[in-house]
Amino acid sequence: MAQNDWMDKDFYSVLGVSKEAPKDDIKRAYRKLAQKYHPDANKGDKDAEQRFKGISEAHSVLSNDDKRREYDQMRAFVDAGGQRFYGFRPGAGQGNVRINVEDIEDLFGGRAGGAGGGGLFEDLFGFGARGRQRQGRDIETEITLDFEDAVGGATIALQEGAKVRIPAGVGDGARIRVAGKGEPAPGDGVAGDLYVRVHVRPHELFELGGDGDLVVRLPLTIAEAALGAKIKVPTLDEPVTVRVPAGSNSGKTLRLRGRGAPRQGGGTGDLLVRIEVEVPAKLSRDEKRLLEEFRASHKDNPRKHMESWLRKNSGRKVS
Repeated sequence: MAQNDWMDKDFYSVLGVSKEAPKDDIKRAYRKLAQKYHPDANKGDKDAEQRFKGISEAHSVLSNDDKRREYDQMRAFVDAGGQRFYGFRPGAGQGNVRINVEDIEDLFGGRAGGAGGGGLFEDLFGFGARGRQRQGRDIETEITLDFEDAVGGATIALQEGAKVRIPAGVGDGARIRVAGKGEPAPGDGVAGDLYVRVHVRPHELFELGGDGDLVVRLPLTIAEAALGAKIKVPTLDEPVTVRVPAGSNSGKTLRLRGRGAPRQGGGTGDLLVRIEVEVPAKLSRDEKRLLEEFRASHKDNPRKHMESWLRKNSGRKVS
């Protein structure tokens, strides 16, 4: 999108945030709206598709400090009465604002003929420093990958006609730069860059941790956790058998080295097996009797570390 198109678009309204909104608020608003209007969630809905493009456009400007500063300067220029100056026609009637070109150049970053020219003024009015090579605008787009493609890497064809190689082990929210695949520049200038924001569909079993680690949750019965067990767990290849030590509690993590996902710098991460002890919601009569016998014979108190505090504060009202 060319910068002179910014005059017609209120990106803050598109995202539903104030002009003073910090970056975190802009990011949260974008994620909420992008999830609602993403093409994957609105198959065949052209209105949702256009809304999604507008949301992505607004986010690409407001999430970039330099672009946001230029956008705010241009909107301030419009609000001050300079709207449509770039299309000014002498004698077009009253209501046009007479503006000194040198003042405009100073406002937007340098004089057209000087060494500091260019920037927003150059893009707005179509000329810049002599001999300076123009560069096309950057483009930002989004893709959604299956978990397997994100873990193993893939080459994806985009609507923009470019192909982007997704490195193995890319995480949800990653931003990939493809040099020279943005908007072409006027004349013999240099094309802008393409930035691809990656979203990863969740897997039914695995979560992608840091540095190629994979996380899988392993539910255990009370007996398996107390007595220990040998249990098969899935990996990206063939299942492996892990030995669960006796007395394992929920939250304990077993690390299987080299059984994770490819690392971006080479090598393979680990598989992290996180134990979750499941307590049955219903017990048979025999199961209940056995557990009551166990409770009567088992004298260890797991809350022993609380006893002194409870004795000291017994009867004390908390204000």
